[in-house]
Amino acid sequence: MEPNVDSSYVAAVYEHAVIQTDDPRIPVSRSDALRNMQKNLDIYEVQAAKATKQGVQILVFPEDGIQGFNFSRLSIFNYLETIPDPQEESWNPCTEPGKYNNTEVLQRLSCMARHYNLYLVANMADLQPCPLKTDPSSSCPPDGHWQFNTNVVFSSDGLLVARYHKQNLYFEESFDKPPQPEIITFDTPFAGRFGLITCFDILFYKPTIELVEKGVHQLIYPTGWLNSLPLLDSVQFQSAFSLGAKVTLLAANLRKENVPLTHGYKTMTGSGIYTPYSATYHHAQKGDPEEGMLLVARVPVLDPLWAGQSVDTEEGLVGAPETFNSSVTYDPLRFVPLMETEGEVNVCKDTFCCKLQYRRIQQGGSKELYALGAFSGKHHGMYFIQVCALLRCAGLDPSSCGQKVQEAESKFDFVLEGRFGSRYVYPSVLASKFVLEQPKQLETAPDGTVTMTHSNMTDGLVTACLYGRMYHLDNE
Repeated sequence: MEPNVDSSYVAAVYEHAVIQTDDPRIPVSRSDALRNMQKNLDIYEVQAAKATKQGVQILVFPEDGIQGFNFSRLSIFNYLETIPDPQEESWNPCTEPGKYNNTEVLQRLSCMARHYNLYLVANMADLQPCPLKTDPSSSCPPDGHWQFNTNVVFSSDGLLVARYHKQNLYFEESFDKPPQPEIITFDTPFAGRFGLITCFDILFYKPTIELVEKGVHQLIYPTGWLNSLPLLDSVQFQSAFSLGAKVTLLAANLRKENVPLTHGYKTMTGSGIYTPYSATYHHAQKGDPEEGMLLVARVPVLDPLWAGQSVDTEEGLVGAPETFNSSVTYDPLRFVPLMETEGEVNVCKDTFCCKLQYRRIQQGGSKELYALGAFSGKHHGMYFIQVCALLRCAGLDPSSCGQKVQEAESKFDFVLEGRFGSRYVYPSVLASKFVLEQPKQLETAPDGTVTMTHSNMTDGLVTACLYGRMYHLDNE
């Protein structure tokens, strides 16, 4: 059901292959840091020029896109600029460059927005002094200043209109968590109000759901997302969040293969412009050239009163065949295998149950094992989730269920259902080779039962998932 809107705007997100030094943990001088950042800003400039030719009104760049990532607290220091609070003072860095020292990046971004006549959102590193207190409860770091992972927004005349400090850091030793969570929005003449979040924030109540509950239905999302199949691939969760929270999400990711982590390598890719009823997205595949991608789409202004309709569904679960446990991104899911070409199965993890009615259409000759999994608990010791997931296992052994799979041949018509303890449930259907499909129907009953119906798939099913976030349990 599309909202009844007359107005729309043109948005763009840029997936950026960031240029950075070979070892970001080695400190560099301010002039070297600027030289490194200007290389990325030169690319931003080219993309802004391309965007404005396509009528773009708002352009979003990714997290860490200007300086890169994997810094230490010390080595990022000369990449930092002190960003004034636009809620307290009005400043246009392009027309008033002399007002603050060491603001070359802010000036360049401001002039870019002004020159190409568009709203521009970028992510950079902010240095904020804090009073050194002898009080041990003070959150001021020992070196006397804060370092924040920060989104900045410039209006089409270059004015700095918003500054947001990332609240939920993901193993970022170079940055501090802000002492107070921020809810930051800005208004545009073409689409009304937008809210700002960054990367890992999308999985938490503050600030993301707080924005949604305040009636902000258009979110700007710079990210440096490490893809985590089968449930948390970038475009999969971006699309799921947009559908489940009924918001527009402008998501700009980094593009980088083989990002080293303590437990192996991961890939960053996958950006998009999502509304609750459409998705324009790009997901590079392994071996694709490591270059950026500008995505442009015309987006309806979301009417704040629009919300999906929900209807009542029937109760009742049926007996299940034998179940097994298997780990999916560190969580022990309870699975039931799909042994028939059609039927009905259910599986429970403690008191949380998932139910599936399905018909499987096999393509080609290859054998594939699918299973329905349920999980309710704390994900990786970090935050509480409830998950119903129908997924293709990596092999024919049940222990392979939950491992990374990118391709599949079997198509499904299905109804997937779970009764969730939260109204924040994010639905996704991921097909072979990172193709997203919009579920045919989504229903939420007053008792928390969420039902996702889908059919006529264009390609094989990798994962169909209802991902519930239990924000209210996080602080217990």
